[in-house]
Amino acid sequence: MNFLVPFAPLQTPEIPWLSLLPILIVFAGAVVSVLVEAFVPAKGRRTVQLVLSLATIIGAILVVASRLNEGFTNPTATIEYIEDPLTLTVQAVLLLLALIAILVVTDRSELKDGAFAAQPADRPGSADEDLSIEKGYQRTEIYTLMLFSLGGMMVFPAANTLIALFIALEVMSLPLYVMVATARRRRQLSQEAALKYFVLGAFASTFLLLGGAFLYGATSSLQLSAIARILPGSPMIYFGTVGGLLMLIGLLFKIGAAPFHAWTPDVYQGAPTPITGFMAAAVKVAAFGALIRIYLTILGPLEWEFNYALVGIVILTLLVGTFVGLVQTDVKRLLAYSSIAHAGFVMIGLFAVTAHSAGAIIFYLLTYGIATIGAFGVVTLVRSVDNGGNVTGEATSLERWAGLGRKSPALATAFLIFLLSFAGIPLTGGFIGKFVVFAAGIEGGMIWLVALALACSAVTAFYYFRLVVLMFLTEPSENTVVIRSEGYSFVAIMMAAVLTVLLGVFPGPVLELLGNVVVLLP
Repeated sequence: MNFLVPFAPLQTPEIPWLSLLPILIVFAGAVVSVLVEAFVPAKGRRTVQLVLSLATIIGAILVVASRLNEGFTNPTATIEYIEDPLTLTVQAVLLLLALIAILVVTDRSELKDGAFAAQPADRPGSADEDLSIEKGYQRTEIYTLMLFSLGGMMVFPAANTLIALFIALEVMSLPLYVMVATARRRRQLSQEAALKYFVLGAFASTFLLLGGAFLYGATSSLQLSAIARILPGSPMIYFGTVGGLLMLIGLLFKIGAAPFHAWTPDVYQGAPTPITGFMAAAVKVAAFGALIRIYLTILGPLEWEFNYALVGIVILTLLVGTFVGLVQTDVKRLLAYSSIAHAGFVMIGLFAVTAHSAGAIIFYLLTYGIATIGAFGVVTLVRSVDNGGNVTGEATSLERWAGLGRKSPALATAFLIFLLSFAGIPLTGGFIGKFVVFAAGIEGGMIWLVALALACSAVTAFYYFRLVVLMFLTEPSENTVVIRSEGYSFVAIMMAAVLTVLLGVFPGPVLELLGNVVVLLP
């Protein structure tokens, strides 16, 4: 007897190399960055890492720009990856934010003290840490970690399977957990923040993974496009609905929506401030990009199942971000609660499920991300002075910001622009962002929710203008100084301020491009 069973010849899968090229560039840059850490002498390592990171990001930007026309006119999808207008515009926003953030990350003050610990592995307050500082060690793994995290962010909204989505989430998140723990000052606070972020991030990953398992059980498919087609008619639709809700919770953790926001203020406060800015801007963009795809293609058709829960989450997020922010006395925690409120504003556009939702959300996230990185860049340069006249850490207490407009008019004016954008004042990008998101909410029939958001926006303006009064209408604080640096942060802050104004005065071209953003459902 012949027991040999003929097998069909193996077929080589078609890989869309051009579609994957921006991500491949970023990950290739990250791998080369690892080799730089291993082989380049310590004295030249920082310069090489900065040049490599900038070249990687700019190269990826150019490739994404060259793919925009193809992605808008001929969107494509493979089993694992989707290249459509949503993917390309989210990737473009992420790369732009990373370009600005890397300048803040690399900057050092005139004291030659960057934002990061000399040796992150040293125990806070130990003799080892004192020796590392004395020898002037400056670690440069941050560039490597940022590039790996950025690569995960770029895959996150483009994933077409539950497995790719989960892997992208972990690649995005794991480097962030490490970076949060690397603050140069207040090391224990930084490490505590990293532990909180890791534990709650693990919860978020668990919800996403378990939700994916439920969806697979209901549809027998891991592919998002297949799940979207099968689930509405599946006899196990309620099983799948539970899975969708669990996945939604996992993503709501990442955007900092209430009641899943507990990590946000502590992590924003404890992390190195440049990483806080990068994380606050880029993670929101990536998470909302994935949320747009999953909600508009899978969960949107089941809206009646989620309606009350989603509205409740939006209301709670708006109220927590608005009213808890009113009592904050630390500028980083204030911006953290501001980010929670902004997540509530964006969710209105998402849950409205209109033809313009995706484009409106991406524009809002673009303006918010630019202003956020710029604002945290300003925070890195405002320092405290002790009784001996020595410049110490960042002056994050609000009272220390008194009279900043007299000490550094340029920085204070830039920070004013960012605050005005957060508040949604006309002639800033934030105003246009809120306008298009609220318009999408009204179009989707969520008029009363938009009215609540407008009221909350007016209240949040109070704590923004409290800072404005401190900076421009109060006598300067003697215990605060604006420190000089190598200039990278100043360049990033000015770039962010100019872009914030341009997006508020001339938003037309960007809005026209984003108005054509559709979510591909292959």
